[in-house]
Amino acid sequence: MLDANLQSQLKTYLERVTRPIQITAHADEGARSQEMLGLLETLVSLSAQITLEIRRDGAERTPSFSLTTPGQDIHLAFAGLPMGHEFTSLVLALLQVGGHPSKATAEVIEQVQGLEGEYRFETYFSLSCQNCPDVVQALNLAAVLNPRIQHVAIDGGLFPAEVEARQIMSVPTVYLNGEVFDQGRMSLEQIVAKLDTGSAKRDAAKMAAKAPYEVLVIGGGPAGAAAAIYAARKGIRTGVAAERFGGQVLDTMAIENFISVKETEGPKLAMALEQHVREYDVDIMNLQRASGLVPAGDDGLVEIKLENGASLKSRTVILSTGARWRQMNVPGEDQYRNKGVAYCPHCDGPLFKGKRVAVIGGGNSGVEAAIDLAGIVTHVTLLEFDEKLRADEVLQKKLRSLGNVTIITSALTQEVLGDGQKVTGLVYKDRAGGDAHRVELEGIFVQIGLLPNTEWLKDSVALSPRGEVVIDDRGQTSVPGVFAAGDCTTVPYKQIIIAMGAGSTAALSAFDHLIRTTVPKSSGAVAEAA
Repeated sequence: MLDANLQSQLKTYLERVTRPIQITAHADEGARSQEMLGLLETLVSLSAQITLEIRRDGAERTPSFSLTTPGQDIHLAFAGLPMGHEFTSLVLALLQVGGHPSKATAEVIEQVQGLEGEYRFETYFSLSCQNCPDVVQALNLAAVLNPRIQHVAIDGGLFPAEVEARQIMSVPTVYLNGEVFDQGRMSLEQIVAKLDTGSAKRDAAKMAAKAPYEVLVIGGGPAGAAAAIYAARKGIRTGVAAERFGGQVLDTMAIENFISVKETEGPKLAMALEQHVREYDVDIMNLQRASGLVPAGDDGLVEIKLENGASLKSRTVILSTGARWRQMNVPGEDQYRNKGVAYCPHCDGPLFKGKRVAVIGGGNSGVEAAIDLAGIVTHVTLLEFDEKLRADEVLQKKLRSLGNVTIITSALTQEVLGDGQKVTGLVYKDRAGGDAHRVELEGIFVQIGLLPNTEWLKDSVALSPRGEVVIDDRGQTSVPGVFAAGDCTTVPYKQIIIAMGAGSTAALSAFDHLIRTTVPKSSGAVAEAA
């Protein structure tokens, strides 16, 4: 299962283990169990620190295996075969159970260890989901750090009856003590913040005590990361406040047009961005959502208000809040989100194996989604509002070659239908003839473009009719000292590499603004401290 090169790499990683690792496997005579045992036996052969016990005792989930170490109370398990995107989760779990320290900050580790109560987590994942490993790895680490936390990561494709019984139609889906805890990508910081209800108030108090910045970046995607690096390299006090570092890139599967990098994946690029920013003296404030902007007054400081009640001040601000998936805004969409209405075909597609689905949108992302899903589901119906598809011709040609795809153009989706628990179909209107039609199906994947994350700015900076921040060629907005970059702006092409260039431009423009602007006496200490 693991080729010689991968085994060699894994053996090198396992040399970092400092204490024994006990693997307890629950298996039967089935093919999947034999695959799992083959993988586990390979692990044993690569490290003298690993031992394997095989049980055939009718465990709750078979095949499955747990990891622990003598003398430690660790409750960490995998149900299924953690390959694909989850192989990294397995490797990290082995290292952490084996005593190798994690890269989590000391503050977060202390928070996890201080959690009181009993937490039994179950995470459902799919092997093709690029969002799932973050959640699995976060909860695995929590289980290593705190004996009151249990975690089992479950391959939903291997336990379809369980997935059906719990009506799971989106991954990752996390259960806590038998109830749905959350869905979608989450970091360890986000999970802890949700469990530790007093953390938001403590964060707000810490931020209130922060000195003003010279450059404050709002958003941690490619544009924000580039802006932070370029600003920090100037030796000025730089801060980044981001809801989640990496932004929309975290939800991107394959990246093949990032110049000089033949191919990569969004989560890998996001991790590299954050690591690069942390090489500099940048104050990174994660899990922070901005709620308002107040232009500079007599003190020369722009104020950014945050949803937790805190405020940050800076001589210049760079807005790089990015964009999110656009919704259909039709009846039933909100009600059935994660119950059949989905936005990530790579993540959730495997859960619809053998079912009928629709893809809304005929651009590149919609057609690519339809092609991807056609290899998994029984039938795909692609609906496009325009009278023709807008995707590249090579993608259209591939789509039309598939026998289980129906293409409907001039279609206006009007309603998502369901039985109260899950999607059962949709209604669309034929824009040419005016007739309404019903399509029976079990899943709807929405791929109709992006919406800028700028609602909080509508009363402070000039926005385009599409809600984008209006900027000039230097990234300057309508407010002096406030710059913007990336997908939240009027830049015509929403691409990672373009966002990075725009972020760099905005940072250089902000620095130019600083050196050409007199420092108000009230903020003079900022320049001296920078």
